[in-house]
Amino acid sequence: MTEPAFVRARSPEHKQQRRAAILEAARELATKDGVRSVSLGGVAAEVGFAKSAVARYFGTREEIYLELAAQCWREWEAEALARMPEVGPIDALVDPLAERPLFCDLLSQVTTTLEHNISVPAARRFKQEVHAILRSVGAAVAEHSELTEPEGIELVTAAGALGGVLYTTATPSATLRELYEQEPEIAVMVPPFEATLKRALAALMAGIPTLRA
Repeated sequence: MTEPAFVRARSPEHKQQRRAAILEAARELATKDGVRSVSLGGVAAEVGFAKSAVARYFGTREEIYLELAAQCWREWEAEALARMPEVGPIDALVDPLAERPLFCDLLSQVTTTLEHNISVPAARRFKQEVHAILRSVGAAVAEHSELTEPEGIELVTAAGALGGVLYTTATPSATLRELYEQEPEIAVMVPPFEATLKRALAALMAGIPTLRA
């Protein structure tokens, strides 16, 4: 069956709608299959566009997922800031991460794959947005703890970095799950995501003030 011809969006509103549709398709595929498994062609097919049409809005697959990662950072920021006055920094940083497996998956992919094969403008937008979020949440951490604002930013940065690493370990591949079923003594060594991240951040928050000059 012949695919319908792609009609280029002309107005800014239509262009924004197309971008949003591409991002939503990418979100759905990654939620179902994992970020690593999704191709540019898969996103194009999901949204009903040709690959060349998707490239009019995002140069590469990586740029799509980098933009989606920025969306997830913003969603996490709002939730962390809302919770912090009530539950304190550690729970406010970790609980919204644990509730967002797609965000954790994206965090695990950012430095290894998503920051490659992208344009300088795309990299600049992503880095500027994430740095603003780190400063925002870091300032809130300082307000609700004994850390200074730069130390709060350090704690938030560690939450994102460790969250990505621990998520990968705590959500093993099908091959590793089969191995763990066969070798339970190995499976015992797989750290639980939420508890491990909270302990690590609590240790860091307690230790940072002792290292001040």
